[in-house]
Amino acid sequence: MDVLGVTARLADPLTPYVDVDRLRPAGPCWVVANMVGGLDGSAAIGGRVAALSTAPDAALFLAMRTLADVVLVGAETIRREGYGPLLLPRGRAAARRAAGKPGSPRLAIVSRSLDLDWTGRAFTDPALDQPPYVVTCQAADRQRLARASQVAEVVLAGDERVDPALALEELARRGATVVLTEGGPTLLGELVAGGHLDELLLTVSPLMGGDPLPVAVAPPGAPLTGFALRHVLREADTLFLRYERAEADRGQ
Repeated sequence: MDVLGVTARLADPLTPYVDVDRLRPAGPCWVVANMVGGLDGSAAIGGRVAALSTAPDAALFLAMRTLADVVLVGAETIRREGYGPLLLPRGRAAARRAAGKPGSPRLAIVSRSLDLDWTGRAFTDPALDQPPYVVTCQAADRQRLARASQVAEVVLAGDERVDPALALEELARRGATVVLTEGGPTLLGELVAGGHLDELLLTVSPLMGGDPLPVAVAPPGAPLTGFALRHVLREADTLFLRYERAEADRGQ
């Protein structure tokens, strides 16, 4: 990966992201989204993101988890992408432990319906060193709620639906200072609309012809939100953009 217009290459794709100041979040914790889209704006191919991701994007996708306390993901993304333990390479895990953190971030799954496979790897894999959070609401089905509590730590955030602001407050109360969201588009749209997204990493994949699904789906009536471009990187034909929420839109 190299800085656009500069010939020096970066040995570690995480290098440009490590020193970012994430101490001034708009809310209770810093929220960063890591997303990939094709040249036509599509966020998936055949219902999955993996087919859209290039090798350098996949490397950064995994590396970014090093900087997070929690990886926040919508239920549909969990169902489609087959999430399991958020394991990091040995060196990155060791660096986290040396800093007083667990060796890997904790998964948090957002779901009102709780229509999840409780026997899936995200909940039962032997490599899990801590159970995931399941973020839901008071109106969730009682039987599914009881089942969730057997394999996860349930976080209630809202009455009839999951309230992203309350969800982030609850995660912060449990020690999260940096929350990384990996989608899907509906969850990202809600985070942006609520003024909760501090940083967006957007990979532009050199592909067209994917699903008619955008990177983010804004809820009805959502305001426009401005972002400031902080860096542009590339590797081969893959482009990496990093944005931060514009100062004029922080705290709204």
